[in-house]
Amino acid sequence: MQEEFEMSMMGELTYILGLQVKQTTDGIFIHQSKYCNDLLKRFKMTECKDAATSMAINCYLDLDEAGKKCRSKNVSRFQSAPKESHLTTVKRILKYLKGTKNLGLWYPNGSNLFLNGYSDSDFGGCKLDRKSTSGTCHLLGSSLIS
Repeated sequence: MQEEFEMSMMGELTYILGLQVKQTTDGIFIHQSKYCNDLLKRFKMTECKDAATSMAINCYLDLDEAGKKCRSKNVSRFQSAPKESHLTTVKRILKYLKGTKNLGLWYPNGSNLFLNGYSDSDFGGCKLDRKSTSGTCHLLGSSLIS
């Protein structure tokens, strides 16, 4: 690659594209604790309590037309008319991030390389437009790759 691109060796990789990288002899650990800390600081939630889950079990992100309007415009899906219920949900997600900011992806050295794929969907789960939500994940050995 050095013949094709201008490159310089600046030491071991520790940070790339918002991801922190910790390399050891046992493997590689990738996490975003710095990003989470910056996000909590930005929204003045560094001292908040942790949340065990990212959303409450009884939480449904509906249009909430009867709800009280929210002044904040940082609620992406409902940006045109966010309500306080949407802001409460975003705050819950930030509390969850505070409690899980030290979690990450572990890629161990020398593990067996077998490929597993998983998928899930909820078939018409959105109460507003009856659209489905689906997702997949793929593991190479015990490491998430997609």
